[in-house]
Amino acid sequence: MTRDLTIKLHNTATRKKEDFTPIDAQNVRMYVCGPTVYDRAHLGNARPVIVFDVLFRLLRHVYGPEHVTYVRNFTDVDDKINARAADSGRSIGDITAETTQWYLDDMAAVGALEPDYMPRATQYIPQMIAMIRGLIDEGYAYEAEGHVLFRVRKYAEYGALSGRSVDDMIAGARVEVAPYKEDPMDFVLWKPSDEGTPGWESPWGQGRPGWHIECSAMAHDLLGERFDIHGGGIDLQFPHHENEIAQSKCAGHGFANYWLHNEMLQVEGKKMSKSLGNFFTVRDLLDQGVQGEVIRFVMLSTHYRKPMDWTEKKREEAEKTLRKWYLQAAEAEAATPGPELVALLADDLNTHGALTECHRLSNAGDTAGLRGALKLLGLLDDLIPEWAAVQALDLSDVEAFLSDARATAMETKDFARVDRIKTALTSVGIEVQMSKDGVKLTPPPGFDRAQLEGLL
Repeated sequence: MTRDLTIKLHNTATRKKEDFTPIDAQNVRMYVCGPTVYDRAHLGNARPVIVFDVLFRLLRHVYGPEHVTYVRNFTDVDDKINARAADSGRSIGDITAETTQWYLDDMAAVGALEPDYMPRATQYIPQMIAMIRGLIDEGYAYEAEGHVLFRVRKYAEYGALSGRSVDDMIAGARVEVAPYKEDPMDFVLWKPSDEGTPGWESPWGQGRPGWHIECSAMAHDLLGERFDIHGGGIDLQFPHHENEIAQSKCAGHGFANYWLHNEMLQVEGKKMSKSLGNFFTVRDLLDQGVQGEVIRFVMLSTHYRKPMDWTEKKREEAEKTLRKWYLQAAEAEAATPGPELVALLADDLNTHGALTECHRLSNAGDTAGLRGALKLLGLLDDLIPEWAAVQALDLSDVEAFLSDARATAMETKDFARVDRIKTALTSVGIEVQMSKDGVKLTPPPGFDRAQLEGLL
């Protein structure tokens, strides 16, 4: 723990970077909007998971794992899920159970820790009904034709998060114009369900919750009247997060002190879309042999508040760099993240700077520091990834590794490490030639690179 460290976060609500001061340092609380589980998570869905996983790891490092509570929800009642069930003939429960596990597996593959709580919306229907009833009683919501709607204009601060007035929103937004609405901007808290649609009994008839009320109810139930951080993609800033704030504040809850939003993802400089043929899921990449650590590295190479461009070149460079780092880190006995790296992450999650620091540690031959840095970034756990343990042992990578070790030795005048590597290589018949032009390794006829496993 390093509680004397000051974390700075860019608060969307104030539009500036602020010192992070938790409400209770013994229980730092964070809520992040999770997926609607009806299909595989596309690559863009992984970005907020990775961003807030890094923040989760940083908070745990600073305040202690037992003093941080992280909640990320699953929306398992939604019209997209209903449509998928109707099209496939499968039950809604089967679809959401399957896609929820898909999501957990894919996010684990990119190095994300599981949050402390992962509530499903369908588990919190009573809490949602209670919150809606309270909003009606206070005049912030009204019933109309089996629906319950929130009166947007009754909340004077509506639009503060996104920085727009209600009238501007109406002019520029696609809002549902329905005869039962008092105002076009009013949003649904509860809606009726027919026989073929999931529904629950309520004071307003058989129905189901609107999307926005879910997070307010779950955050309040699990994190209390007020909590520290609320996060998600910038696409959720309006209307989802704007609506969350309105209904929670009007229900008498303090809600979140800091709001963080990550920017969107592109592919080869273009918006990811099925029409452009550049739409793919995390599982698509994993099945193509792109490793989860490589996906994570590429994501971390761009600051979370900047648009991120996924390119094949970045993927190749990330894989090459990680192979080199894992080969180096395999030698380290200890793993303690250095203060320089922690300070970079504490500066509004400067992951690009953190990776630059990893390059410095690598070039300096600080294998213990490198291993600690990779662990805090979620790029390494207790074991070197299996894919790297084999794939990293390509002779060209070993040549680069030995060349770097030799360059460090020329500066420090300590050649013990270089001699140890040379001895290991020659023991399996590899000829080692070192000159001012670099390092060249010549394997014996029929050499199997598997012989290198565990050697270095």
